[in-house]
Amino acid sequence: MLDFIYYPISGVLWFWHKLFSFVLDPSSGVTWALAIVFLVFTIRIFLIKPMANQLRSSRKMQEFQPKMQELQRKHKNDRETLAIEMRKLQKEMGVNPLASCIPALIQMPIFIGLFHVLRSFNRTATSFGAPGMTVQETRNTPNYFFGVDEVQSFLDARLFGSPLSGYISMDPANYSAFSPEGAGIDFSRMNIILIIVPLMLASAVMMHFTARMSIDRSKKRQAANPKKDADPRQQQMQMQMDMMQRMMLWVMPALYLTGGFMWQVGLAIYMFVNNAWTVAQQKLLFAKMDREEAEEKEAKLAAQRTSAPKVGVRPNNPKKKGKR
Repeated sequence: MLDFIYYPISGVLWFWHKLFSFVLDPSSGVTWALAIVFLVFTIRIFLIKPMANQLRSSRKMQEFQPKMQELQRKHKNDRETLAIEMRKLQKEMGVNPLASCIPALIQMPIFIGLFHVLRSFNRTATSFGAPGMTVQETRNTPNYFFGVDEVQSFLDARLFGSPLSGYISMDPANYSAFSPEGAGIDFSRMNIILIIVPLMLASAVMMHFTARMSIDRSKKRQAANPKKDADPRQQQMQMQMDMMQRMMLWVMPALYLTGGFMWQVGLAIYMFVNNAWTVAQQKLLFAKMDREEAEEKEAKLAAQRTSAPKVGVRPNNPKKKGKR
């Protein structure tokens, strides 16, 4: 049903696995782990510009809100005119309300797609709509871009003793698909736990740190630009935003940890690398946005200095000249 997501995700993963297979063992857990890491890099490189646009849009929204509220007061009895003026103001200021949603909307299907592709390497399970194949069937069934040989390579690969699509809550009855027919099971649930739990904890800490950076920057900006006599509705909106940011500090990391027992080793690697990228990218983009904002303020001040009358020079007033 979601093949339009699964095929591209498996295609990018397949490409990086093939590339690393030229210099590394194709059946090595390191080779497959690197393919997942570079899947993250591939996706996040394309999201750099949308993330920068998101930050710019957030800054413009702060400037947009007072003007929006003024329009609402002015045209409170004329919704049609209000809608027209709002669209005009958004266009003039370059505000895009959807800009803040685009990165999250892109990453969510990627997460779902990778979860499904990794789980589809081992199809012996019967939960969550899995087909419940036999070991022989699952080891001889292609997985989107991956042929039978690559499926077997993935199933046989180990990273610190654990298969890459193993997950903590996995039924031990499904372990047998991770070994060639007739071979014994060479890992336990503890092998999976020892990889997933540290990656989950590190990812949760990075999620908290990312939210903390946003809150600290927001507080710093508010302290630098205090708004006296702010509109009550604007104050309420700011309070709601502050509450949401504080929830991001604790709620999102907690939800992440709660669901982690269902995630495969490969997905835990993906989330760890993805969160590490987010921390580094956010730090760099915040610095870039601060420089841009400082340059804009300096440009406005320079324009004001240029247009201001010079000391000792009588201002040019055409109206007074016409009266003489």
